[in-house]
Amino acid sequence: MEASAPCEAIVLRCTNYGEADRIVTLLTRELGICSAFARNARNSRRRFGGALHPFSRIRVLWQPRRRNGLAQLAEVELLNGAHGLMADLDALAVAAYGCELVTELWPEGQAIPELFDLVQAFLDALQGPADIATVRLLMELRLLDDAGVLPHIGHCAECWAGLSTEKLRFDARRGGTLCPVCCGGEQGGVIVDAQTLGSLVRLLQVDPLVFAGIRLSSLTLEQGRRLLQHAVEVTLGRPLKSERFLEQIQGPTPGVLP
Repeated sequence: MEASAPCEAIVLRCTNYGEADRIVTLLTRELGICSAFARNARNSRRRFGGALHPFSRIRVLWQPRRRNGLAQLAEVELLNGAHGLMADLDALAVAAYGCELVTELWPEGQAIPELFDLVQAFLDALQGPADIATVRLLMELRLLDDAGVLPHIGHCAECWAGLSTEKLRFDARRGGTLCPVCCGGEQGGVIVDAQTLGSLVRLLQVDPLVFAGIRLSSLTLEQGRRLLQHAVEVTLGRPLKSERFLEQIQGPTPGVLP
């Protein structure tokens, strides 16, 4: 990371450090996710101004990395401050959730240009006319799929049979959706309609950068939310910190079984 090689980045997270510094987690096309040290960021308007805030898109000028230390930011130019998120608490909470999920699913230093484009489209959608619940469902579904950890949805995860009954059980600990035979009366996971599973399968065929203009039934939104929250918690082994903030605003997700 040389000072002569600027790049665009999305600010995923900021943490105050000491009296005036910040540690920021950035997503770039060239470097993937990376943590960086912004010295005197809370005092220096010339170098950083108001650019180092979550969900902003910035252009970064790097300082050479110190041995065994974090990369350091030399200067930052604000490209898009994501100001539309600040006026909507629901959108702000979903943005924090989506960005935290990105940092949990991908390691640092793995360049994935399409991930950068997906996160930017997600943040733009939260500032536009798209339904926030739909944007969240699409982002969770796409991130799990892109990371290769989305459980099986459109067929039985154990016998690979087609799913013909109306009510089915989805248990991410057993690989995904279970037909009545393979379910065997177990009670873990969530109950979901075959209609919802079909909708989720079809959504995976949609351009991943498209969030607007997608209409989902209340049933798909409710059951999809339960299913994907369950899948995320099983994948990570714990709920995300930002999930608590979401629950304070939107209420807990009903129907997720132990």
